[in-house]
Formats: sequence, C-alpha cells, structure tokens
Amino acid sequence: MRRPLFTLFLFLIACQAAAQTWPGDQWAVHSLASSPALDDLEAYAFPPRNEQERKGIRTDALLIIRDGEVIYERYAGVTNAETPHLTWSISKSILATVLGVAFGENRFKLDDPVARFYGPFSAHPAIKIQDLLHWASGLDWQEDYEYAPLNSSVVAMLYTRGRGDMARFTAQQPVASAPGTAYRYSSGDSTVLAAALKGMVGDSAYPDYPWTALFDPLGIKSAVWETDATGTFVGSSYAYMTARDLARIGLLMQRGGRWQGRQLLPGAWVDFSLRPFASETVINEAPGGHWWLNRTANGQPGNWRDAPPDTFAALGHWGQALYVIPSAGLVVVRYADDRDATYDHDQLLKRVLKAAAGEVAQ
Repeated sequence: MRRPLFTLFLFLIACQAAAQTWPGDQWAVHSLASSPALDDLEAYAFPPRNEQERKGIRTDALLIIRDGEVIYERYAGVTNAETPHLTWSISKSILATVLGVAFGENRFKLDDPVARFYGPFSAHPAIKIQDLLHWASGLDWQEDYEYAPLNSSVVAMLYTRGRGDMARFTAQQPVASAPGTAYRYSSGDSTVLAAALKGMVGDSAYPDYPWTALFDPLGIKSAVWETDATGTFVGSSYAYMTARDLARIGLLMQRGGRWQGRQLLPGAWVDFSLRPFASETVINEAPGGHWWLNRTANGQPGNWRDAPPDTFAALGHWGQALYVIPSAGLVVVRYADDRDATYDHDQLLKRVLKAAAGEVAQ
C-alpha cells in the first residue's frame, strides 16, 4: 500500500526530529580533536593577560555546541562549569524569549499598547510592545556607562535615582521621537518590558514565570534573576546562569522555538525576533526583536563578515555573548570581562567556524 505524500512528509519530519540530539540533565559531549585551528581559537580567546591593568581579552568561559552536543568547553579564572555568570545585556534576549512563551499563551499582541499592561506608561499611549522590543520607544535615553556617566540614563536607572523602580524611572523620560520610528538602544525599554510582563501574567504568577514558562521546560537549573525594589525583574541586565544553561536558550532559538517534541515558542515569535528592524538611525548595528542579527533590513551583510548571514546573537557588556549559527548547527557561549575594545565578535566567530571545520583562520 502506497503511503500518501503528506503522510510521508510528516513521517520524514518526525524521523528528522527523532534524530536530533537534545540535552537532558547533561549535554552529550563529542569533543573536537586537537588541531591547529583549535590552537588558533584558544590563542585568540585565552591570551596571556595583565590582570593588574585589566586590559585586553579576558574570556571566562567558552562553550561550543554543535548539533546539540558539546564539542568544546573551557573556563578560566574563578569561573567554572557550575558558575552562574552575570550575563549583562544578554538578559534582554532572555527576557524576549520569556515573552515569546507569553505570546504563545495569547497574553499579549505585538501591537498592544504598553500602557495596557503597565499603568505608568499611560503618559505614552502610542508606544507598543513591539516598539520596546525594537528599542524604538522614542523616549530620550543615554545608554553609555563609562563615557560621561553623570549623563547616563542607564547608570541612573541601575545605580542611583532610578534603582528603586526602574520601569517608572524610564516612563518619566522625555520623548525624543515618535514611537516605532527610530532605533535608540535602551536598557530602559527592556526594563519596561519586564514590568509589562507582570501585567500580562498577573502579580501572583510573575515571580516564578521565567522559570515555569522557560527555564524549567529547558532544564535550566542555575538561573538567578535580580529584581528592583518593586519586585520587577531587571530585564535589561541582571540575569545569571551557567554557560551550559544559557546554551539551552541558544539551541531553542536555533531550532525555531522547538524543544524536543514541544513548540515552546511560536514560529511567528521567532520570525519577529530575527527580522531586522528598519530605521534610519540603524547605522552600524542590526537589531531584531531584542536579538542582534548579521543582516540588515535592506538585505546588506551585518558586521560579522566572516560569519554566515543567518548568524544572530545575544550580547552583553564587557564581552558576554550567545551566538547562534543555524546553518552551521552551532551555538556558542562566551562569558568574559573585557574592559577595552580589544575583543572582536567577528574574529572569534571566524575562528570558531574554522575550528569546527578543522581549518586555520586566515
């Protein structure tokens, strides 16, 4: 008896899914063999460093996953495989992934006004959830840390006059442009999203929601997420987890929001997250929906010229990075403490790709 074509198609998809490697409590390990390409990668990622001057590249952890298996893992300094490392602004992409689960539960729509879920934003009724996800709220914001810290909105939000209620502090900022028209990187936008999540899921569910919605289904056990004095997660900055646990979020995104047999993130959410945001103010960056992309809205290559165009990443202060390269089957976690501009994303990605292929970077 001949199998109908559609049934055969479903059968083949099921076989492909069954063949994929997924982590349980532990990841499967299939380590790369020693090679000149691997030596080149390690020489770049873990160079000798003068700790007193705190200059140059300092990698705390480098983890490479290929096709769901660990192929390389190294730690340095006080960081080890059990260390929940500060992710800094990778927290923004983690928050976006948590929001993706809420989106799939029909708790909000992308074009909903933020004020529907967060009352203090009633002063900005035109700002939508998708505007915050694009860092395009239109609110005036200064993101610099080290440069002119007295004028920095993010320093004020995290450490001085805004730290007790970070989302409300953001809501009080003046307007610089119409919502949804101009990209302006803002930790304030991300923190307001974290406050809006409370309105989406309710006060009682909110403290555990990142765990029940995302971390527990993925088997993430190390996560810590700080809150401000109001109990709102610091969605911009203060999530911590081990490198192996962060890689689970990368694998989820690499595989289109699916985790084992469950579509944890809707395909529409993944598509939105990985669609470049078009704005005249986007010059040297390619933002998606709280992720960073390697292609622009007009189809031009992104900044990582030696990586495939489907590469995307969650990035954080001082060199934190979660890179995902679907076409190569790779997820890469880098934790670090880079205090200058020595480190280059493209240089690491080039060497990771060469090491995975057994070639030496040129």
